[in-house]
Amino acid sequence: MGWPTDYLEEARASIVGAAGEQELERARVAYLGRKSRLTEALRNAKELSVEERAELNRTKAALEELVESARRELRKRELDRSLAEERVDVTLPGDRVPRGHYHLLTQIRREVEDVFVGLGYRVVDGDEVEDAWHLFDALNMGPAHVTRSPLHTLYLNGDVILRTETSPSQIRVMEAQPPPVYIVSLGRCYRRDTPDATHSPIFHQVEGLAVDRGITLADLKGTLRYLARALFGEEREVRFQTDFFPFTEPSLGVSISCFLCGGGGCSVCKQSGWIELGGSGVVDPNVLENVGYDPEEVSGFAFGIGLERIAMLRHGVPDLRMFWENDLRFLRQF
Repeated sequence: MGWPTDYLEEARASIVGAAGEQELERARVAYLGRKSRLTEALRNAKELSVEERAELNRTKAALEELVESARRELRKRELDRSLAEERVDVTLPGDRVPRGHYHLLTQIRREVEDVFVGLGYRVVDGDEVEDAWHLFDALNMGPAHVTRSPLHTLYLNGDVILRTETSPSQIRVMEAQPPPVYIVSLGRCYRRDTPDATHSPIFHQVEGLAVDRGITLADLKGTLRYLARALFGEEREVRFQTDFFPFTEPSLGVSISCFLCGGGGCSVCKQSGWIELGGSGVVDPNVLENVGYDPEEVSGFAFGIGLERIAMLRHGVPDLRMFWENDLRFLRQF
């Protein structure tokens, strides 16, 4: 049968002469597709001799190999053309990829952690869900204390509570280890507050605790003075005034000299020259006894400061709710 040779030559010219992959595909369909002469001949191969069937199969195999070879050659030529014509100057500056950054409160938290890690303190992550013993009783807040009211605290079930401060972490650490103890606990706290410019039902707090032999009020003052100057500048002055907290005795309020007016008086400090920072004091002996410490052997100090307050004072943020609104115009400033 002589036609397969002629068919092969005709197909070869069409396949090899294809200028692109689309034209090559048309040639493949014409000579190897279901309606091609070769496919029709293979369907009727039972009427042919063994030699003729073998010739048809060789023709088909040769054409398939020819198509694949032509496809590889076309792709190679396209790659060579692309490399020659579509060069990229890798020395040119690339497009700037937008990148996120830590939220301002996270930045403040990490900065505070760094200050205390540098002082040798351990950072403790406490539970946000606590029980009444660790949140109130162990901290010297009896059943009649105003903080235990459901109007102030969010109860989940019986004595299971969303913590109002990070102080329970201090109790749990003291229960788990003997003195000395030097820790800071940072995290979210919850109170039944109506959101406004200075209040939020969710806020962040840092509390510190130092318990050891010979701890005095002077150690507390030196530590808070160091923290205030690390956060607000070396020129900041720190003032302590008497206060009351159930878990410390004596208790001290902490204020810093106004960073805006330098103590001269302005709207930020309400013309006083001082800005309230937080509360502190010497750990009450009852608290030490509640965790099994001997107040005759060891003493300690504790303090608590709101992270939102630090951020608001340092950056002049007028409204606490701005931290939670996810407004990029605000967040991109920090």
